[in-house]
Amino acid sequence: MSYPTLRIETDTLPGGPWIFGRQVPAQETPEDGALVEVIDPRGRFVGHGLYNGASDIRIRLLSRGKRSDLRRPREFLQRRVASALRLRHRVLRLHETTSAYRVVHAEGDDLSGLIIDRLGPIFVCEYHCLGFWSLREDIEWVLGQIDPDAEVVHRIPKSAARLEGMEHTEPPEGPDVWIEENGVGFPITPGRGHKTGWFCDQRDNRQRVAQLANGRDVLDLCCNAGGFSVPAAVQGARRVRAVDLDEEALRRGALAAGQAGVDVEFIHRDAFNVLRGVCEEARRPDLLIVDPHKLIAGRARMEEGKRKYLDLNALAFQAAAPGALVATFSCSGALELAQFLGICFQAARRAERGIKVLEIMGAGPDHPQRPEFPRSRYLKGALLALDG
Repeated sequence: MSYPTLRIETDTLPGGPWIFGRQVPAQETPEDGALVEVIDPRGRFVGHGLYNGASDIRIRLLSRGKRSDLRRPREFLQRRVASALRLRHRVLRLHETTSAYRVVHAEGDDLSGLIIDRLGPIFVCEYHCLGFWSLREDIEWVLGQIDPDAEVVHRIPKSAARLEGMEHTEPPEGPDVWIEENGVGFPITPGRGHKTGWFCDQRDNRQRVAQLANGRDVLDLCCNAGGFSVPAAVQGARRVRAVDLDEEALRRGALAAGQAGVDVEFIHRDAFNVLRGVCEEARRPDLLIVDPHKLIAGRARMEEGKRKYLDLNALAFQAAAPGALVATFSCSGALELAQFLGICFQAARRAERGIKVLEIMGAGPDHPQRPEFPRSRYLKGALLALDG
């Protein structure tokens, strides 16, 4: 049995695994979600991938330049997931320091459109691709071979549902599950809320910021469940305030602080309003975390999103004490690191503050990046020192 064959109209593709609709001329097409063989205008083999006519990303390549028998999806997926796990366990040894980490990072692990996180006793599979959603029973089988006792839950985020022509799907609400990260416990609801239920990508950055927190006045903006603020308090921060509009996330953050035996003031307010009030305080915070949700939904919203990053960071710099440290982040894949640093510079000028870049930050190593696919470097951040 042969694959359905699709011809593309260009000899040269970008380095990443995405083939867009404009690169696929009109022709007979298979059903959405099907495995396809891709050929170039001269009939030469390009690779195998997953097709979706409802998506602007028409084909997601899973192999390139060599043939892979994807008609046996369990065998194919088992090989790819096993390779990803070897990196996490043998090289990174993540299971020794955390019970929450990324097992499969989509394009970074050659499984474009599929994310799998291990969150304590649960695997959370997040689908950004219709083809993998169609293979979810096979994916669940593969994960059952890895850990027969683990539960597997599936989710389709709203953004992927809109772009891929799928329905937003989350597992039913259940009791909190506790995970541990660098010695601190957090209650989460796997598969619900933001991302898979936990921001595994910020793990190393949370530890780094906590190392700087001793004796400082910490203000954690867009704190979610206290991933930055609770470890900062554990490391001896003088005062910790954590701000978010998500009441459920704040509830979980308070539980984490209680289990750790530390005081964190969780504030259910808009970050801009809190910062304006802090600007009036006699004693300003000297360690700030600025970690908003994704503010740029796509290139069409680029300028609007850049203005939001500029406004938020400028106000944070204005509210900070002289000589303060600011860890600021963007998880918008369309925004490049150089652009983000430029926004930080503009924000500092608006706030009439000088800044130094101490460190460039990004996602942890369980989120591997392909140099030929810049979008895999979606999380970027900087540890900044304000002039005294």
